Amino acid sequence: MTRPQAGTGTPLSLTIPEPEVRPGETPDFSHVSIPRAGTVRRPETVAAPDEIRDLAFTIIRVLNREGQAVGPWAEGLDLSDADLLAGLRHMMGLRPFDARMLIAQRQQKTSFYMQHLGEEAISCAFQRALAPGDMNFPTYRQAGLLIAADYPLRKMMAQVYSNAEDPVRGRQLPVFYSSKEHGFFSISGNLATQYIQAVGWAMGSAISGDDKIAAAWIGDGSTAESDFHAALVFASTYKAPVILNIVNNQWAISTFQGIARGGAGTFAARGLGFGIPALRVDGNDYLAVLAAGRWAAERARRNLGPTLIEYVTYRAGGHSTSDDPTAYRPAEESKAWPLGDPVLRLRNHLIARGIWSEERHVQAEAEILAEVSAEQKQAEAVGTLHHGQRPSPRDMFDDVYAEMPPHLLRQRHEAGF
Repeated sequence: MTRPQAGTGTPLSLTIPEPEVRPGETPDFSHVSIPRAGTVRRPETVAAPDEIRDLAFTIIRVLNREGQAVGPWAEGLDLSDADLLAGLRHMMGLRPFDARMLIAQRQQKTSFYMQHLGEEAISCAFQRALAPGDMNFPTYRQAGLLIAADYPLRKMMAQVYSNAEDPVRGRQLPVFYSSKEHGFFSISGNLATQYIQAVGWAMGSAISGDDKIAAAWIGDGSTAESDFHAALVFASTYKAPVILNIVNNQWAISTFQGIARGGAGTFAARGLGFGIPALRVDGNDYLAVLAAGRWAAERARRNLGPTLIEYVTYRAGGHSTSDDPTAYRPAEESKAWPLGDPVLRLRNHLIARGIWSEERHVQAEAEILAEVSAEQKQAEAVGTLHHGQRPSPRDMFDDVYAEMPPHLLRQRHEAGF
């Protein structure tokens, strides 16, 4: 056998994915294929993964341009006027909370903050698909899960400020909330770890004979982490009762989604290689998110295993208060995003339904802003980053062991507590 001669072939090269446009250029989303609302089929909950492969490559949408809920995913939602108004109010509450906390960080009242601007529908709607006792394993951009579960804003602010009323007593980064009773697992700063945690929790629920399901959350960039793939292996092998959520907001800090997606075409398609049914959903459509979440939750509760859902959305603000997005994307790109504003889209649906108006919306914005401002005033009266009451240093020793071991007792005493 003759071996090929070294150095006689074509030079090797690598492909480096590039975003479609750079700062200073005209935003362009022509590559995003968006089907008309109501045109994507809704399969039976018991459908096999191979029967619904197409749903990983389209976008499930319910709300059309006229604000009407149309198509098979709208059928069966059976939402009352009160349900819809509550959903709108949850999103309207998250938005000024975001704005006030961003300003607070600029005023040095907290060290760090991360906004949800443009992504409010995903967490606020998904929470309504869950039942009490179900557990979310979120990232840092799902505070809407707490707001939709009626978690007090003042507690969230206390955690951001790390003051004496902080439920985690100053031992977490700002925006790293935690509430077992509200189904919100402690956030991990090491991205993708929450994916395997969620699958493990779901497996434990099944082993114990419980009826509670788990929901995992991850961003588009973190799907490149090994934990993401390990979670899919365990979820698919053991048919864990878990919903695997991917929030594709186009940017992983300053890296565009193509770096993590590779040649898969869509993030939802990642589930197909593991035999996991996958949906791709309009993340700015409150009703589409709720419908898909309910579909996946029913599968999990019926022991049909995991579902992977990719929410197509856009991060309108910076990655965090440490980020300047104008350095890596056009300043007008968020305005060009073709799926619109989630708050305004649900508002338009309520108006089309005859239970809301533009005047009432403006009034509600003022009322909600006043409520958020009042909660902020009370939280700041307790303390902020540099002023007021803070958690005691002795708290760092608590909640580590069920029974504190001798070496920690000794360290606490040495620290004067």
